[in-house]
Amino acid sequence: MTKKKKLVALCACTMGLAHTFMAAQSLEEAAKELGYDVKIETQGADGIQNELTPQDLAEADIIIQAVAITPENNERFDNYDVYEISLQDAIKNAKGTIKEIEEMIASEK
Repeated sequence: MTKKKKLVALCACTMGLAHTFMAAQSLEEAAKELGYDVKIETQGADGIQNELTPQDLAEADIIIQAVAITPENNERFDNYDVYEISLQDAIKNAKGTIKEIEEMIASEK
């Protein structure tokens, strides 16, 4: 049986209200559509939710940060390839953005 692809993301904006969660929802729906197991951390007005663990990062095929601020605990990502996108890209074109990242990864191999 083939291992399912895994995508993790972190979404955060200055206010930590609507855009954070809209981006998270768009990325989650697009990733599932593209066949990924997905986990998304949000850093919003209510603090860190669904925090990404070291294991989540180690197992991820794609790591995305859709952020408008520097996230808390950002050093967790230091040893990984992180694809930083705008919240607007995540909200408006999550599926296209993930496909672009897949193409970039494929061309690097």
